Amino acid sequence: MKRSLKWFAVLTTIGMLCILIGGALVTKTGSGMGCGRSWPLCNGQLIPTKITVALIIELAHRVVSGTVGFMVLILSIWSWKTIGHIRETKFLSLLSFIFLVFQGLIGAAAVVWGQNSFILALHFGISLISFAAVFLLTLLIFEIDKKFDADKLILDRRMRKNIVGVTIYSYGVVYTGALVRHVKASLVCRDWPFCVNPTPSIPVNFHEWVQMGHRLAAGIIFLWILYIMIIAIKHYRHQKVILWGWIIAFILVTLQVIAGALIVITRLNLYIALAHAFFISCLFGVLSYFFLLSTRSNKNALTLTKKQQKMVPFHSTITK
Repeated sequence: MKRSLKWFAVLTTIGMLCILIGGALVTKTGSGMGCGRSWPLCNGQLIPTKITVALIIELAHRVVSGTVGFMVLILSIWSWKTIGHIRETKFLSLLSFIFLVFQGLIGAAAVVWGQNSFILALHFGISLISFAAVFLLTLLIFEIDKKFDADKLILDRRMRKNIVGVTIYSYGVVYTGALVRHVKASLVCRDWPFCVNPTPSIPVNFHEWVQMGHRLAAGIIFLWILYIMIIAIKHYRHQKVILWGWIIAFILVTLQVIAGALIVITRLNLYIALAHAFFISCLFGVLSYFFLLSTRSNKNALTLTKKQQKMVPFHSTITK
């Protein structure tokens, strides 16, 4: 595979990650209206004359998003032409660019017309799908050299169901987290892990329900990934991609939970908040890759003959 395509894919993936972190920075600093109700210009000007911190943050995010948008388009076309024979390539190419355009339109609409918090909470999630698609495209490009034989993995039914379930569920966790930010419920419960206002109780208003709902969702995904990691350690030691992938996923979800707690404890420390967005982005990328592997595994399992199935070790046989 051409080294230039590999480097470009890596740079595009990093660029997508910068968009996610930049979007979180805009939200955390309240810089969404840094350029006023003007888009794509800033306060109706190509080169703003009145410079503020909010304007710099918002304008930088727009510039990065536009630049990376062109990079995603180039990567999509380049990948389509170079590795279009791989069945996931064309779908991921379209998905990465379409969702990036979609998130840009939502951002522009929020600036020009305004949006309610439930719609704005989708913004990060839509960007996350585009990031995951670019990340998977990058992995496909590196897979061509057969540095690891991920396309021959066989997962049992329990593992496949857990992968699909936790990946879809993680998107819900992402949405609840974004909703916490957009409805300004980050510090409605100033204690962690329970809401003590002033004594422990069930949520009593909308903001508390949003905050505690997100904490509950985060707790569930932490336990779920822990459970899957234990399965991987017990039954998939011979499949390093699965074993180490789930160990990395558990490390990321642990860091995510710790960062979430520290956001409350430190009263919205900006750097911790950005780390929180970084960890969930990386975690979703890893889960998306497992989702891709599960679809391949299902196809591989269906093509195995009965004789071949008997040759597969017990811990990786296909559950009937």
